[in-house]
Amino acid sequence: MSNRTDPAPLLDRRVIGREVWIVLALSLGASAVWSVVSIVGTLTEPGGLADAVQSLNSAKAEAERPWYDLARQLVSLALAMAPVALALHLLSLDGANPFRRIGLDLRRPGFDLLGGAALAACIGIPGLGLYFTARALDINASITAANLNDVWWAIPILVLAALKNAIIEEVIGVGYLVTRLRQLAWRPVTIVAAHSLLRGTYHLYQGFGGFIGNAVMGAVFALCFLKWKRTGPLVVAHTLLDIAAFVGYLLVAPHVDWL
Repeated sequence: MSNRTDPAPLLDRRVIGREVWIVLALSLGASAVWSVVSIVGTLTEPGGLADAVQSLNSAKAEAERPWYDLARQLVSLALAMAPVALALHLLSLDGANPFRRIGLDLRRPGFDLLGGAALAACIGIPGLGLYFTARALDINASITAANLNDVWWAIPILVLAALKNAIIEEVIGVGYLVTRLRQLAWRPVTIVAAHSLLRGTYHLYQGFGGFIGNAVMGAVFALCFLKWKRTGPLVVAHTLLDIAAFVGYLLVAPHVDWL
């Protein structure tokens, strides 16, 4: 089995193009479409973005049935991995190891962990400032990052949700998409712009602050992947950012009035 990191494409360009559209339509592209629909709905409601609230990681059943809620949470997280499995399968069709091809393996654990932590710090702090600025300007919805029932498994589920988001967005949106666009001979600047626009768009439901912040994050992550050929640090960074947002909100929000 070949261990090449960027094998020459064995498929026709038109076939690769159709494949990319199908994968995106089953994953991040669909999220982008629904996000546009959501922001249009929010902007046309009384109060607009200033009064809008977007709730993430909500309970899937009433508080009286915590084990049923847990089961629904776990099933939802597991099924969300199907498009990731599809993308990895498609990347393996020419004989390459898909995990090694996109740098999602254990060859450089120290680099992945340290690089991911550094990325998270560089993006997380300015991102928090951007969120509060956008809220003050009424161009972003208020984000309820964790809206679960009072259950013992809330934090483990939020950690798994953070990991799920990181894997989907970095494997499909960066590892798979950038690899395929390189095979289509796209220029690096165009690849970075395309991924940045995609990431910003599927976060547009949060408002224009969410769009801008995630578009910048997308540009940085795409550049890092083009340089490092690894999604490992990106998955680590994204997971840390979402854990801080989800678990931090769960622990802090009940005690303050500014979230």
